[in-house]
Amino acid sequence: MSHLYLLDTNTIIYILKAKSVAARNRLAALSPGDVACVSVVTEAELLYGVAKSGDGEAKRKSLEWFLARIKVLAWGREEAAAYGILRARQEQLGKSLGPLDMQIAAHAITIGAILVTNDRAFRQVESLPGVENWATAF
Repeated sequence: MSHLYLLDTNTIIYILKAKSVAARNRLAALSPGDVACVSVVTEAELLYGVAKSGDGEAKRKSLEWFLARIKVLAWGREEAAAYGILRARQEQLGKSLGPLDMQIAAHAITIGAILVTNDRAFRQVESLPGVENWATAF
């Protein structure tokens, strides 16, 4: 059975900065048919991080290299609709996330992807197809 994995910002940072060998190895060991991708929302977060860093040029090149090798998914009307429902539901439950995290969660829900993150806050989103943390040993 193949899986679709949506990588969250922190997972990509762990991979690019070599902070997690487990995350890097897990990405490299995807089964045939499995697909790893990122939301354009995550791309925006990463570009923001590069823009505000002191050695932005080296980080920008590393990020561009990575993004050229992975599918970056657009955020559109379906994701916006899922976001509205998700945000209202999470607020009713008293379990709100930050706005960009909420957009990333809505994206994963819309495309039926397992969200790969080290952020425990996503575990409170019951409608996610799945949450995995590749930054730990597998």
